[in-house]
Amino acid sequence: MFSCFSRSFWSACCRVAFSSKLLALLLVVLLAGCGSLPRPFEGNPGATARRLAQPPQTRLFVERPDAASLRGDRSELFATALADALASQDVPAISIGVRPGDWHIALQVKRQGPTVLPTFEVFNEKGEQTGIAQGQPVATAVWNEAQVETLRKVATDAAPGIASLLTRIEAAQRAADPNSLVNRETRLYVPRVTGAPGDGNDQLTRQMKAGLAAQSLRVDDVPGDFTVAGQVAMVKIPGGQERVEIQWIISDPRGERGRIVQLNEIKAGLLDRNWGDVAVVVAEEAAAGVKDLVARLVGGASK
Repeated sequence: MFSCFSRSFWSACCRVAFSSKLLALLLVVLLAGCGSLPRPFEGNPGATARRLAQPPQTRLFVERPDAASLRGDRSELFATALADALASQDVPAISIGVRPGDWHIALQVKRQGPTVLPTFEVFNEKGEQTGIAQGQPVATAVWNEAQVETLRKVATDAAPGIASLLTRIEAAQRAADPNSLVNRETRLYVPRVTGAPGDGNDQLTRQMKAGLAAQSLRVDDVPGDFTVAGQVAMVKIPGGQERVEIQWIISDPRGERGRIVQLNEIKAGLLDRNWGDVAVVVAEEAAAGVKDLVARLVGGASK
């Protein structure tokens, strides 16, 4: 603390100067792996919406529907079109390069008088059928022509229903698994914050642990289900000011799952020595975001 200021005065100053402009947002990492993670300080980070990856957590391999009255090239085209349509629904789907552990989806065509009904069967990594989704009916004559536009439309129309089916499958699996995070307390680990001047690293680490505990989250001293790692950067800007850039990166054993980004401009040098109640304000804001993100990742909140 600055010896020349009382705690109440410092707290009030910090909350006016820091909290009033504090920007906190969640950037949830998509499991589909389409492109690199957005750089939170380039452009407008607020344009990145909150999104969740669709289960299952492994890849979904789209089998070629060779038994669906499609000749070779059209069969391959449909598999590719369906994989692309599912990827647009944030499902990590592929049509080539299958590997052990991948889930599978297979197309079956049921003929109903003058129409055919595309039916999609989902199989887990053990080859067990876990669900069925139906597409939109298509006139038999149109299906038999197998025009590129027709096949792509069938794939695009079916993708949302398949994605919804996968969500329900994943929810049922989590509910049935006694070791799932849905059925037990989530354990968080907060390593020492890095990059802050003065006593910021220690203060932010301590206050984040306290903030998470205040959000009724369990914090352990050893790595657990999720790690909440804080990184700070101080950037000089014109007018004798500094921009404080704070990131709280949430990861699990599979890698990064999301991050909280906080930005604010302060008088240059204000935090060179003591962070004081600034660390409290930062941690309170970020801890609420961490709780929301963790709840979404473990299925404790609706999409």
